[in-house]
Amino acid sequence: MGEAALKLEPRRWTTYPLLIDAYTGLGEHAAAKRTLDRLTELRSGPAVLARAAAVYRDRGWREDAAASLADAAAGAQDPAERAAYLERAGQLAWERGDLQDALRHFQEAVRLDPDQRAAQAGQGRALAALGRTTEALNAYRVALAKQPSPRYALELGELYESLGMPEAARVQYDLLRERVRGAAAGGADEELVLGQFEADHGDPRAAVRRLRAEWRRQPGTEVADALGWALHRAGKHEEALRFAVRATQEEHGGGVRSAVYAYHRGMIERELERYGAARRHLAEALRINPHFSPLHARAARVAREALGEPPDVEVPETGGD
Repeated sequence: MGEAALKLEPRRWTTYPLLIDAYTGLGEHAAAKRTLDRLTELRSGPAVLARAAAVYRDRGWREDAAASLADAAAGAQDPAERAAYLERAGQLAWERGDLQDALRHFQEAVRLDPDQRAAQAGQGRALAALGRTTEALNAYRVALAKQPSPRYALELGELYESLGMPEAARVQYDLLRERVRGAAAGGADEELVLGQFEADHGDPRAAVRRLRAEWRRQPGTEVADALGWALHRAGKHEEALRFAVRATQEEHGGGVRSAVYAYHRGMIERELERYGAARRHLAEALRINPHFSPLHARAARVAREALGEPPDVEVPETGGD
C-alpha cells in the first residue's frame, strides 16, 4: 500500500515513515534505510531525526542513533516532544548498559512531561538495576497508574519475582492478561508481549502458537527472538536456534546489539550442548548490559559460570627440518 502511494506521489513525505515502519516490521532493514534516505532528501527536522535514530538503532549503529536523538531533542519545539526524544535516548543508553545515563535521560523526560509514562517505566528499569528498589517500584506504579501497558506490567511482575514476592508478581501477570484483552477489544495488537509473557510465566506452547501467527504478520527481529525463545521453552530447541540466529546475525537482519537476544541464543545453544557458542553469547549478553533483566541477567550469570572456561587446546607441533 505504501509503495503504491509513493509511486503515485513520490514527494509526499508523510508516506515514508509509514513505509519505514512496515519494512521494519517485516525485518527488511536495508529497505527501511533506503526509504529513510529518500525521506531525508525531502524533509528535515526533529521528527525525521528521531525516525533516523530508530533505523540506525535497528542496524546496530548506536552512536549514529544517539547523535540523531540528541539533535532531535535539541530541535524539539515543545516540552512533550523533547521528552519523547529524551525517553528514546534513555532507551538507547539502557540497551548499552549505561545505567546512569539512561536514568538521567528518563528523569529529564519526566521533568519536562510528567505524563511521559514510557520514561516513568524507564526510570523503574534503571533504578531497579542500580539497586534502588523502593524507588523503582514507585516509578513502575506511577507508569501503570495512567497507562496500563502490558509491557510495564510484565516488567514490574518480573521485578517482584526477582525480589521473592511471587504473589505481587502474580497480581501484575493477571493484570497483564486483562490489559491485553482490553487492548485487543480496542483494536490494539499486544500479541508479542503476551507471547513473551506466556513463554516464561505461562504456557510456552500457547506462546509458540501466538508468536507463529505474529511471525506470519510481521517477521521482524523482535518477533524472531520471541518465537525462538518460546520454541526453546516448549522443548523445540533446534527450531528455536534458527530463529535465535536470525535475531542475532546481521546478515539475517539482526543488527540490534541486544543483551536479551544474545542471552536467549546462548541458553538455547547450551541446551543443544554447543557449549563454545553458548559461552560466547552469554558473555556477550552480560557485556552489552549486565543488568538487562532482574530475572534473566541473574540466570545468564549462573549459566555462564556453570559452563566454566573453554578447555585448553594443545597447538599441534609442526614438522620441519
